[in-house]
Amino acid sequence: MLLPIRTNVQPRRTPYANYALIGLNAVVFLLQFGQDPTTGQLVFRPWVDLFVLRAQVSPWWTFVTYAFLHHDFMHILANMFFLYLFGKSVNDKLGNVGYAVFDVLGAAASGLGQTALHPFPPIPTLGASGAVAAVTGAYLVLYPKSLLTVIYWFFFIGTIELPALYFIIIKLIVIDNVLARGQGSIAYDAHLGGYVYGTVVTLLLLISRIVPTTEIDMWAMVKQWNRRRQYRDVVADGYDPFAYTRSPKRVESRAVRTSGPDDQRRAKVEHVRHAISDRIVQRNLPAAADLYVELLRVDPDQLLPRQYLLDIANQLTSDHRAAEAAAAYEQFLAHYGSSEYSEQVELMLGILYARYLHKPQEAIQHLRIAEERLTDPGQLKMCRDELARLRI
Repeated sequence: MLLPIRTNVQPRRTPYANYALIGLNAVVFLLQFGQDPTTGQLVFRPWVDLFVLRAQVSPWWTFVTYAFLHHDFMHILANMFFLYLFGKSVNDKLGNVGYAVFDVLGAAASGLGQTALHPFPPIPTLGASGAVAAVTGAYLVLYPKSLLTVIYWFFFIGTIELPALYFIIIKLIVIDNVLARGQGSIAYDAHLGGYVYGTVVTLLLLISRIVPTTEIDMWAMVKQWNRRRQYRDVVADGYDPFAYTRSPKRVESRAVRTSGPDDQRRAKVEHVRHAISDRIVQRNLPAAADLYVELLRVDPDQLLPRQYLLDIANQLTSDHRAAEAAAAYEQFLAHYGSSEYSEQVELMLGILYARYLHKPQEAIQHLRIAEERLTDPGQLKMCRDELARLRI
């Protein structure tokens, strides 16, 4: 048995929509059961039958409502566990409203897949598995390079870290829903419909830039593969001085594309950028900071995504690399100065210039800006104390 229990991607904001969906499923589960007066056993209440999904006969709203009903405790426990595991990071990326809409449409898409492929007999379908598969497909596209901590249980029990790309595709999709078909009353095609919806829609959101792309998502991997393919073609397309000996045909002159310094620098930049992304996904920020410094040595104009740059600047500060941290913060303000963290960055720059780099004028300039924008009482006091010290 293989069971993922943790990912190394942690949301930066509280995933309220994911928690709300889990809570709603739990409430509905508690309401859908009543005690049979004859046998004393727990059974579905009569109204539940109105909200399950049946091909050809169910009204349109059941393509959503069926996903909030569950057969038993283990059914809802498994679905909510996977929704919590993968949903919190997808929620963080899509936002609360976007994630809630994505989940509901994922339920509808998986229901359509199930009813389209199994129109007769109209067997009732219920459960959030299809919607959870859609969320898992979205996680696959957004964080394919992330690591999953997986419990394995064969002759002995242990844990292992596996790339999400391989585990989700091979274990959750192929093994659990293609090779294991026919085991129990499971809507395999609803699951597959959810995976298709989740991966395709999320890729389209990235390609259209409705959702910002990063260096670690699947669309970035596709673009990276294409750039490497083009680079290999350039390198392979060299000039052979003995080519005329193999053919009596007239030789025509042509321009020869070779691998020059610019090509080598671009390849180096691409390699380092992706290495930075990998280290950040693994939460290895010290290594990411070292690679960032190396990246700027190769090309000083390189710019990382906003959160990456902020994380690396903070890491450089904690490593007491004041000059490099200040340069990273300055780059952040130059390109992301309107972000929600700009006042904290101004404060950090002021402190770095004042205490470690001995540049009081630059420190005062940044601290004054921070003083105007800061709202946190503790940070504001720190800013004013530093300004007062510099003015003495």
